[in-house]
Amino acid sequence: MDLDISGRSATEIAESLRALVERGTLAPGELLPPVRTLAESLGVNRNTVVAAYRQLAQAGVLVSRGRGGTRVADRAPVAQEGYAVDSVLRDIGTGNPDPDLIPDPSPLLAGIVGRPVLYGEPVIDPGLERWARAWMSDGGAAPDRLQLTVTSGAADAVERLLAQSLTRDDAVALEDPCFLASIHTVRLGGYRPVPVAVDAEGMTVAGLKAALAEGVRAVVCTPRAQNPTGASLSARRAADLRAVLSDHPYVLVIEDDHFSALSRHPYHSLIGPQHERWARIRSVSKFLGPDMCLAVVASDGETADRLAMRLTPGTTWVSHLLQRLTCALMTDPGVIASIQDAGAHYAERNAAFARRLAAHGIPVQVGDGLNVWVGLPVPARAVAEQLMRRGWLARGGDDFQPTGDTASTHVRLTVHDLDDEEAEHLAGDLAAAVRAVGATLGSANVLAAPRMG
Repeated sequence: MDLDISGRSATEIAESLRALVERGTLAPGELLPPVRTLAESLGVNRNTVVAAYRQLAQAGVLVSRGRGGTRVADRAPVAQEGYAVDSVLRDIGTGNPDPDLIPDPSPLLAGIVGRPVLYGEPVIDPGLERWARAWMSDGGAAPDRLQLTVTSGAADAVERLLAQSLTRDDAVALEDPCFLASIHTVRLGGYRPVPVAVDAEGMTVAGLKAALAEGVRAVVCTPRAQNPTGASLSARRAADLRAVLSDHPYVLVIEDDHFSALSRHPYHSLIGPQHERWARIRSVSKFLGPDMCLAVVASDGETADRLAMRLTPGTTWVSHLLQRLTCALMTDPGVIASIQDAGAHYAERNAAFARRLAAHGIPVQVGDGLNVWVGLPVPARAVAEQLMRRGWLARGGDDFQPTGDTASTHVRLTVHDLDDEEAEHLAGDLAAAVRAVGATLGSANVLAAPRMG
């Protein structure tokens, strides 16, 4: 690589590289010379180059990919959940809950206004804490031994948990495919994502073993309704994962049980009773609405203490009004019944859409959650482009890859708010899009003939 890199000390080499990045000579994603090669070229010790690369990695300028070498950090924005901006297409990639199924908080608002909360008071409202201890106690720990923290949603909790435990360039095991917010958090934090494959039973044992062998310092896992696949950990898989993690008790294990109150599947944890560093997160966004930015975190004592230091009163504690409203909603029998009905609705609508796809020759294994993860016999990006021509805005599986090493053959569809006619129209258009891509690629009979009736 013919680059004008100079310097004799680590600081001088780092400044030279930073200037090349700022001038655009080194583009995002571009591979830097191997440490040994650059050291020989500059006539310095290889440890000097290692230190220079480390300085820039800690500053977010470079990112280490292990055996893949060191590259200029890619600052391209990560895809986010929610509606696309300024699109005339029918958006079926939102990942949003149905607003009609979110409980109306209006009747309970007047009752939550109590005395003002001042600086220096406990960050967790007493009423919420009493309710949350029972809510979070199904992971094996006794309610009175749970260390609880309240954060501004699950993504906020994951960001703070990683920040209090890791430094830039530390490796983090992420599910592959992965929740968009986790990819965003890891990229912005300067951590190195290590993909762990997901199958119908959740995070795979082989994938976790490989990630631990690469030296990951944290594991982020979704025990049920994994986004985007909808997979949930089986009892057997959870036990196998706990056995693997038993040899790594100080690796921080973060469980994001985002779909808890809506889930149609039992909860199985990969956190063993002897694991030393762990956190279980449950947010209320999927059933009380995304604007209810609140999550409860149960964790070991040391992790809880570190997390609490990042939520010191007077800085970023979660509003007690929001905490009281959450408690009021989650202890109201009518609200609880409506949440259960919503969970049944999402499951039924997704299953009905899967049956429609099967009738068009596209078999789908429906999981849990708000979305349907559809495997295709052709590249997803090309199918999404075909769907756009037919009036639909879908989200291709490439967005959900932690590292983006291969082209995805999946699309994630949010279809629970489509009526029967719209759902049938989409199923037919998706099948037509797959056939059109197959014809372009020269693939014959990419789909079975659709069933009639």
